[in-house]
Amino acid sequence: MAGETFDVVVIGAGPGGYVAAIRASQLGLKVAIVEREHMGGICLNWGCIPTKAMLRSAEVFHLMHRAKEFGLKADGIGYDIDAVVKRSRGVAKQLSSGVAHLMKKNKVTVVMGEATIPAKGKVSVKTDKGTEELSAKNIILATGARARELPGLEGDGKRVWTYKTALTPPHMPKKLLVIGSGAIGIEFASFYNTLGTETTVVEVMDRILPVEDAEISAFAKKSFEKQGMKILQKAMVKQLDRGADTVTAHIEVGGKVEKHEFDTVISAVGIVGNTEGLGLEKLGVKIDRTHVVTDAYCRTGVEGLYAIGDIAGAPWLAHKASHEGVMVAELISGKNNVHPVKPESIAGCTYCHPQVASVGLTEAKAKEKGHQVKVGRFPFIGNGKAIALGEPEGMIKTVFDAKTGELLGAHMIGAEVTELIQGYVVGQKLETTEEDLMETVFPHPTLSEMMHESVLDAFDRVIHI
Repeated sequence: MAGETFDVVVIGAGPGGYVAAIRASQLGLKVAIVEREHMGGICLNWGCIPTKAMLRSAEVFHLMHRAKEFGLKADGIGYDIDAVVKRSRGVAKQLSSGVAHLMKKNKVTVVMGEATIPAKGKVSVKTDKGTEELSAKNIILATGARARELPGLEGDGKRVWTYKTALTPPHMPKKLLVIGSGAIGIEFASFYNTLGTETTVVEVMDRILPVEDAEISAFAKKSFEKQGMKILQKAMVKQLDRGADTVTAHIEVGGKVEKHEFDTVISAVGIVGNTEGLGLEKLGVKIDRTHVVTDAYCRTGVEGLYAIGDIAGAPWLAHKASHEGVMVAELISGKNNVHPVKPESIAGCTYCHPQVASVGLTEAKAKEKGHQVKVGRFPFIGNGKAIALGEPEGMIKTVFDAKTGELLGAHMIGAEVTELIQGYVVGQKLETTEEDLMETVFPHPTLSEMMHESVLDAFDRVIHI
């Protein structure tokens, strides 16, 4: 393959890269993709997919303990953490293999190895058989990101874990500290807490899930504490003293540092873009806090070089990466009417218990931007399907512009809200007004009826509360 020329070379086969490769091939372009480790990237192998598989096990375990509520009997309830992990890894392997099949189906050339860009339009790949040189008019960077590790809080694979170790735990924690309450931290806290681990979450900001609407964050905190979690807000882990079987954390809260002993710590304090070793600085690519600076169309400013997904900055979400991959492939192919991806139209989902999902502006952000707002709320306890499911805990909140009726944001917490949120995403995309939503007929009995009621509540027309 030495010296082979392609229309597009994609570096990274995660949800951004492999989707970009497929779409580019569909549009008639000759495509190669370079991956150094796993087809499907972090998402399929160490992120979105295996965590959801593990969380599903925890959810079933939780429901088994509630069997009596549903008129059922379940005795001797327990779990096998090795079996839980085995299932999770099996799900990840199945999907990773599926991506490899998709590459073959779409005639994408796969090169396994470490890529560098020695010059514009050139990709050098160090493989286990030597070095392969590829040429392409267009190169798409989709190298993703990795866990941020703060000095003194680095993972060691034994007592202090990052997400990878948390997915393949060497032991089952009895007393766990989770540093960071974003989606990753809260999902792991929820998983281990549900299986009986005594769990403490430390968040440096003034509330957990800090990117969510303040009401949703407060609701989540109350729910997690009810489940037995200890939540420390406006707190910081200053130091970890590591022993053979324990870790002593120095936690500062309210100006005072206290020592707390745990047997396991999970560090989930953000991510760092994988920009090193590619030769980007030499090419003139601008990098800001480990992320490549791009325009709305993911162009880096270097001709023919694009960056998509986590390496290109927030929001760090697989579905954002995939959509950017499609957009860039269509841009390269010369397709007309290519629209940039708008971050504010991308839903965020956290698969804790209860689930959290949102899109658009929070109430506070909407007011900051100068909107006069109308806010609607509807509780799960007012919904027949939620009560029938035994899931009466939760709420849906909608934020509208009072003058225009524009849906500015939607925020949810409760059972299956990660599935419900897309209704509002579509509504925003179609520039739906409050009138359109109020006139839409929602099926009964469904959880989605709460979406309707929340809109009605914003305009003083709610029926069931």
